[in-house]
Amino acid sequence: MGEGCSLAKTKSYTDEMLNWVRGKGKILIVVHDNPDPDCLASAIALRHLFVMKLNRDATIAFSGMIGRSENIAMAKQLQIPLTPLALIDYQDFSVTCMLDTQPGAGNNSLPPDKRVDILIDHHPRREAGLRCRWDDIREEYGVTATIVYEYLQAQDVPIGSNLATALFYAIKSETQDLGREAARPDRDAYLKLFPLANKKLLYEITYPKLHVEYYLTINRAIEHSRIYGNLLATNLQEVSFPEIVAEMADFFLRLEGVDVVLAIGRFHNEIILSVRTSRHDVNAGTLIKRLVEGRGAAGGHGMMAGGKIEGLSDSAAELEDIEQLLVRRFIDIFALGHIRSLSLSALRRTALPALAAEIDNLHHIV
Repeated sequence: MGEGCSLAKTKSYTDEMLNWVRGKGKILIVVHDNPDPDCLASAIALRHLFVMKLNRDATIAFSGMIGRSENIAMAKQLQIPLTPLALIDYQDFSVTCMLDTQPGAGNNSLPPDKRVDILIDHHPRREAGLRCRWDDIREEYGVTATIVYEYLQAQDVPIGSNLATALFYAIKSETQDLGREAARPDRDAYLKLFPLANKKLLYEITYPKLHVEYYLTINRAIEHSRIYGNLLATNLQEVSFPEIVAEMADFFLRLEGVDVVLAIGRFHNEIILSVRTSRHDVNAGTLIKRLVEGRGAAGGHGMMAGGKIEGLSDSAAELEDIEQLLVRRFIDIFALGHIRSLSLSALRRTALPALAAEIDNLHHIV
């Protein structure tokens, strides 16, 4: 539909889209592999729209796994109905929707020969998306869930507590409480949804119990991190679920003096990558595409991006070669090949005196 959508324009667009769906058969909603809160909330919100306006249910399908504790808690606490894409018979469906990803993006498992009718996303537009019957790509939005929330608003669809909690948490987590790539519509939705959200469920989703593997991964990530000036690269080695690679990238971006992070992990026969940056002169999506060029698929936008390299063998040498290639490309892009890398323990020796001086200053101020 395009950028800068008013409520009236959204109403007109969704009226036409719903009228088109009304005359069709069963509805399939496909989200990206290893779904996150944004695509989960977007999917149940679009499903709710179909139920309320057309009295029609929809099947939500995904590939990969949900491994991050917060995402498991979200799916469980909010009772989100999910079907593995491998169990889907596409001939049963006459309408296919795709949310928070696009055909050809490399992060969804919908077969390339399968038609997508309705496409809703906030990532940069891909050419394959132009072939969709209905497409609403709003690159200026920080969250896909905000777009679908506006559909509900435009159609005067009531939003219950569970759905409000899902939509609010999606915006909260994707933008890190409006601090990362949040546009005005995201902020408006966040503020309107918060009073409707179930605070107890929100707490249980935001602060779930964490598996011991989470802490072991942090330990591996710290041990295998190298700092090149203001860049940090970390290899998590074998990971138990793909989402933790992005989680560790976010974790290390908070390190003082670091403003670009590359996190790498191996999941089965794939290398999972995640890039995070706090610099406005660095586009994470463009950066990660350069990192995997000729080897894998990747996508993203301003401050966050992800990718993967598939078809790996069990060879330790091959994995080491790929890791070295990615890190070499990473530092070469920023022309920091001449910089001697530091481990976190080496950085600590230089950082402690500065920290002590800063604490001493604070004591004098107090």
